[in-house]
Amino acid sequence: MMKLYASPLQGFTEAPWRNIHHELFGGIDAYYTPFVRVEKGEFRNKDIRDIEKENNKVTCLIPQLIASTPAELEKLVGLFLERGYREADINMGCPFPLLTMRHKGSGILPYPSEVKVLLNELAHYPEMKFSVKMRLGWEYYDEWRQVLPLLNAVPLTRIILHPRIGRQQYKGMVYKKELRLFAEMCQHPLVYNGDLHTPDDIRRIEEEYPDLDGVMIGRGLLANPALDRVGQGHYCPLPPSEPYVRVSPHTAQAFQSLCSCAETGSSYFLFPLFFTG
Repeated sequence: MMKLYASPLQGFTEAPWRNIHHELFGGIDAYYTPFVRVEKGEFRNKDIRDIEKENNKVTCLIPQLIASTPAELEKLVGLFLERGYREADINMGCPFPLLTMRHKGSGILPYPSEVKVLLNELAHYPEMKFSVKMRLGWEYYDEWRQVLPLLNAVPLTRIILHPRIGRQQYKGMVYKKELRLFAEMCQHPLVYNGDLHTPDDIRRIEEEYPDLDGVMIGRGLLANPALDRVGQGHYCPLPPSEPYVRVSPHTAQAFQSLCSCAETGSSYFLFPLFFTG
């Protein structure tokens, strides 16, 4: 059975959402945090709050970092180790121009020499396991072909691939031919991410790519938090009547979390989408 991972989405899947989803729905093998970054040489307070152990009740949480230089990576990994984490994810998939123009997220993919320098730093942290979440490229769908050999050369727990390019953001076609080639050449466990909105979507990916290690669900899990429920080896949504049983406690807890976040200046505002699935 493939593993199920919850995708990190900035502003949406922070600790309140993760805790509520884990308590009321579960079924996720690991939740990934939205990326932590260095801004003007410092960490953002909201990022630190989001990864604090006491703010997270999920069984398995993997913090994600975004960096373009060894100095940034060193600072971020140091933070994770200090907070007690022994696994981290490196973001090479973020499509937002303000970051990609600085060679972060998918913006680093056209520069394999920079990717190599960053990956070389991982050897300095034998106590930390790493994964990479990435796209096929930033501007061209074949940029991954120079990057994947570099990824294959370092120990990774998994690669999570969204088979679009950064310039597409979250729209347009998925490059299935490139996905298949990537899967054939990848020497690490591979997780699929992108356009998984229904149980049938998950089943289709599982049938088309049976060697996948798992799938990562983002927007689909926000719209339908029961999408990840698994039964007897197949994916099954809640029956039509059950969401109404869950709405009342879910609403109460979401409201309390929202009030708490409002008091601390954070902005977690996607909970209403729980009721659109």
